[in-house]
Amino acid sequence: MKKVKMTSIATAMIASALAAHAGQVSQPIPRGIVAVRADGDVNALITDLNKAFHAFKEEHTKQLEDVKKGNADALQALKVDNINAEIAKLQASVDAANERMVAAAMNGGGNQLKDKEYSDAFQAHMRKGDVQAALSKGAAEDGGYTSPVEWDRTITDKLIIVSPMRALCSVQKVGGDGYKKLVNLRGATSGWVGETDERPETGTPKLAQQAYSWGEIYANPSATQQMLDDSEINIEAWLAGEVDVEFAYQEGRAFVSGDGTKKPRGLLTYAAGGANLHPLGGIAVTSSGAANGIAADAILDLVYALPQEFTGNAKFSMNRNTMLKIRKLKDSDNNYLWQPSLQAGQPSTLGGYAIADIADMPDVAANALAIAFGDFKRAYKILDRVGVRVLRDPYSSKPFVSFYTTKRVGGGLENPECMKFMRIAAA
Repeated sequence: MKKVKMTSIATAMIASALAAHAGQVSQPIPRGIVAVRADGDVNALITDLNKAFHAFKEEHTKQLEDVKKGNADALQALKVDNINAEIAKLQASVDAANERMVAAAMNGGGNQLKDKEYSDAFQAHMRKGDVQAALSKGAAEDGGYTSPVEWDRTITDKLIIVSPMRALCSVQKVGGDGYKKLVNLRGATSGWVGETDERPETGTPKLAQQAYSWGEIYANPSATQQMLDDSEINIEAWLAGEVDVEFAYQEGRAFVSGDGTKKPRGLLTYAAGGANLHPLGGIAVTSSGAANGIAADAILDLVYALPQEFTGNAKFSMNRNTMLKIRKLKDSDNNYLWQPSLQAGQPSTLGGYAIADIADMPDVAANALAIAFGDFKRAYKILDRVGVRVLRDPYSSKPFVSFYTTKRVGGGLENPECMKFMRIAAA
């Protein structure tokens, strides 16, 4: 039996990935509060990624040739899968580096707050509940505390980083307790007439109403009073990290697959064939061409199913497990449909279109909606009401101080014609 021997390129790639990983975890850093890597590091990752993909193509080609000759080798297949998995890790590192670059730009390249006096008052309130009268611009009369503007913006920015749906879709702030939108169903008609012919009444366009589902998301992290009294503890970073993880996790799931009960209705629930969808109908679904997999031609079918008017800003969305499968797909000219990132800030592509990694998308399995393709900003709308509120509670569970944090969010389909789904099915 042959021994599996990784190519020098793949070996170097793995070593680079492990070294980068080791450097990233040398110190515990709260999620969402990370140091920004230098551009050179991002470029090095991209170089490793492209070298790894080149090695993958060589090994995968050998595997396909062996299969055609009837000499399928399980060890060769394992080798290809191992390189494929390492490519996924490198692409994840590139994506994470790109996100940190965006985060740095959004935060002005640092963590300085514009209203330091206000923030100092907020931190004093978080630690002891004491706010000087001259600095209590945001304190509620009953002892509650509404999050200051800079604090609110910090949490929202981090949600954009960790929740891809917020970055992909349109986000709108709403001032009331609900949101509805009129939809033009069209229906106007016309006719040709002569100079003296009668002009009978023609058809009048109709309007319909689209409502959006709402819910309140909350987190209630806590810490002991002694921990809060410790001046070495960064209260802002701790609370932002806790709320960031919980809110991002809950919102991400709801925006993708939420059932609309006490939460936003997710994008996938609008697939054509369901009930109570949209005045214009549901999102059309194409098949993957295989009962438990994806055929290369199915990717092209999905792309061309979307009207040309919406392809300018179109993206694919799927999870990493699905990416591992589509990475092996080729077109009729034997070219791989998937291509790695070529420069910092750019995502990998499929059929020439960017790929968004959304962990909450389903895995490839029978009847699953594993891939979405379209213009997300025109297809799905996320609604924010009021912003983030924080209520400090030192009484309910002494000696712990709880920070009851809430946010009201909504979401729903904006236009079904801007999006298409792929269902895992033979036809």
